[in-house]
Amino acid sequence: MPHDVTVLTERDLRGIVALDLATVAVVGKAFAALASGKVVMPPILSMAIPEANGEVDVKTAYIPGFEGFAIKVSPGFFDNPKLGLPSLNGLMILFSAKTGLVQALLLDNGYLTDIRTAAAGGVAAKHLAPQRVETAGVIGTGAQARLQIAAALLMRPIKRVLVWGRDAGKSAACALDLASQHGIDAEPVDDPARLVAESQLVITTTPAEQPVLKAEWLHPGLHVTAMGSDQAGKNEIDPKALAAADLYACDRVSQCEKLGELRSAIEAGLWNKGTPPELGDIVAGKKPGRTSEDQVTICDLTGTGAQDTAIATFAMQRARTAGAGSVIST
Repeated sequence: MPHDVTVLTERDLRGIVALDLATVAVVGKAFAALASGKVVMPPILSMAIPEANGEVDVKTAYIPGFEGFAIKVSPGFFDNPKLGLPSLNGLMILFSAKTGLVQALLLDNGYLTDIRTAAAGGVAAKHLAPQRVETAGVIGTGAQARLQIAAALLMRPIKRVLVWGRDAGKSAACALDLASQHGIDAEPVDDPARLVAESQLVITTTPAEQPVLKAEWLHPGLHVTAMGSDQAGKNEIDPKALAAADLYACDRVSQCEKLGELRSAIEAGLWNKGTPPELGDIVAGKKPGRTSEDQVTICDLTGTGAQDTAIATFAMQRARTAGAGSVIST
């Protein structure tokens, strides 16, 4: 028997899903669901394609109570800009959780992944950043650097943003974009140590394989969200920093110990604090988040299939309301 499948393009999705408080709330609920222990979320399927400086990740999760579940395919080919192509693309497929039939193809070219990743940073900032954040710093200069600051601005009244990247020109361009988009002071800096010293919230958004943030730069009242490390070879945060922090939290412990910053700390023999809390435990109130303004906190985000199911379901709900997309009959 034929059935209808909704097809949503990146243009469709940009028109109905934005990085706003509603989206951050949806991703926050996905984290809380993970804390219930009832979410079915297999390990990330990750494949490196070294000859093309590329990688492909496949993520999925079933969240009880959701009418569907998503499977997300996310390629990253980092030499693409030399060809005039974006580094990231991909799609999500939304299936019925009752019948397994395909409900929708979300041809987002990575847009929804960008939005849900930034929203996860917003969730981390909401629960772990100090209440008073006058200056935020971002290490990295790409699309996610811009989006992570946008998400942080939803959570805290930030007055100034500092930007550092290996390419000074890209740092300047990123700062200019942030200043014009958000009407805030934003400036590039040539020293990441200065960026950290002057910030209360720092976000790392790089594919670095060697730490870009050193342990000796930590200071009371600092929160760090590290979201670049999602492959076994990546490492943005000095492993000593995880051990030194008052609170270190993961989005998913089983992922972070293989793909995130926790992996590097374990391999260096520097992690001796047992199983760290997950961000979902903190969102759900099962574990404490920041308990004082002077604490040093770090949150390690590798990206979860639960986030993908949440954002895909949210997009489908918005599409139905707006009458967006096209329908094909299979």
